[in-house]
Amino acid sequence: MNEPSAPDDFWFDDLRVGQRFVTATHTITAAEIKAFAAAYDPQPFHLHDVLARNTLFGGLAASGWHTAALTMRLLVDMSIPAGGLIGASGELSWPLPTRPGDTLQVVSEVLDVRPSRSRNDRGSVVMRNETRNQNDQIVQLFIVKTIVFKRSEQNRNV
Repeated sequence: MNEPSAPDDFWFDDLRVGQRFVTATHTITAAEIKAFAAAYDPQPFHLHDVLARNTLFGGLAASGWHTAALTMRLLVDMSIPAGGLIGASGELSWPLPTRPGDTLQVVSEVLDVRPSRSRNDRGSVVMRNETRNQNDQIVQLFIVKTIVFKRSEQNRNV
């Protein structure tokens, strides 16, 4: 398992356009795919090896929502901004399916950092999060605008 590359926690003040962070990895199993699908997205291509062969996916594939949930977990395990990982808006796509045995890792890049015009204690940060498999193929792309708090006077030493 790779070690994450972000600081333990960070503030708006710590972020700059162009910064990149890389999460640890997670290898997804068929059992995980089927369990998630049974609970949240019970479609044949997420549940049944044989039935999945005759679908658009040509075999068992994780739900996009499962890939999104794993992405979130990898990001949170790496590091979260002080105050939490708070999404304001985003655009999500799944260019390729996540398959059993895929080892996922998230590569994040800061695209924009803007202080709030109405609240002095925060700003917005736009991140490009690429969830990649072991072949460095993007299985999920998530461009997200987040709210990140600034380091206040009482938090200057944190």
